[in-house]
Amino acid sequence: MEMLQSVSWVVMSAPPAPTSFVKETVGSTDFWANKIRKEYKGKDDKQIEFCDKSKALILDLAAYVKEYHLSGLSWNPRGVELSDSAVADVTASASAPAVAPATKVGGGGMADIMGELAKKRTGDGSSAATGLKKVSRDQQTWRKEFKKEPLDAGLAKKAAASPAGAAPPAAGGVKSPKARGPPIFEYRDRGFKWCVENQTKDTNPNGVLNLEVKDPKQQAYIYNCEGATVQITGKIKSIILDTCTRCNLVFDTAISTCEIVNCKSVQIQVKKTCPSFSIDKTDGCLVYLSKESIPITTFVTSKSSEMNVSWPDENDEMKEAPIPEQFQHKLVNGSISSDVSDLYH
Repeated sequence: MEMLQSVSWVVMSAPPAPTSFVKETVGSTDFWANKIRKEYKGKDDKQIEFCDKSKALILDLAAYVKEYHLSGLSWNPRGVELSDSAVADVTASASAPAVAPATKVGGGGMADIMGELAKKRTGDGSSAATGLKKVSRDQQTWRKEFKKEPLDAGLAKKAAASPAGAAPPAAGGVKSPKARGPPIFEYRDRGFKWCVENQTKDTNPNGVLNLEVKDPKQQAYIYNCEGATVQITGKIKSIILDTCTRCNLVFDTAISTCEIVNCKSVQIQVKKTCPSFSIDKTDGCLVYLSKESIPITTFVTSKSSEMNVSWPDENDEMKEAPIPEQFQHKLVNGSISSDVSDLYH
């Protein structure tokens, strides 16, 4: 039954990508499939074959979705009713003329090209190229002399071609900031997920967005925010902070984990407990722990830098330490042994 969740990708809206959603079902499917393999190993090969084919089916589905529906299913906004579409198809097929059978194309090659040109030649020696005008040297714009145009002249031509009132290009070739979509703050029943997207310090009163969780099954997905502060009250299942810059996150309790992905200069504070923090592809992350969370919290990091943890000591004074980014690796007895670099001791 776990593998049936993979077909729900048809009703998903990215992010996350449907491919990732389908692949996530492999782990839960293997959990039960391994029990079947263990029970029927050496007894019934059909049960083992069923488990293998089920996993292969999910992986093939993930490959299909990645190739043809990378961002999910796209619907025609100008579509018509199904009944009207059926009538249109019948009318079109009835009025369509009979299609002549396709002529078989030759194998190609220079010999076939020369043969076709020979067929076009008439008795007086004319060919397919007869009557074409010759391109003179002053019309051959691909030559080098046509590419030595002064920079000022090129900018003047672009300015003249641009519509009136258009803004001039930024000095030094600096690109304009990427357009941000409309701010989103909504709850979606499917997946029990709060979606917080494109928030800034100006989109909420005092720059703070308050999210109240009433069901511990709910989770929060915070995406593409800049300079915003998100405060979550109540017990929540998990939190994902994705592609955010200079944002602050404050929450009470996370049952599962708090993930920080593709972020820059973010700060996270847990008031009660959070068993796990996952930091991936993030530059600049400061995590504030509570006394309750100190003995149970673990950190999993990859491809990240400037990570720090702050916590209160016995005298309620805040201490701070960096999460190691540099390690020493050794080959010991045929396996790799890793230790934290001496820089952190």
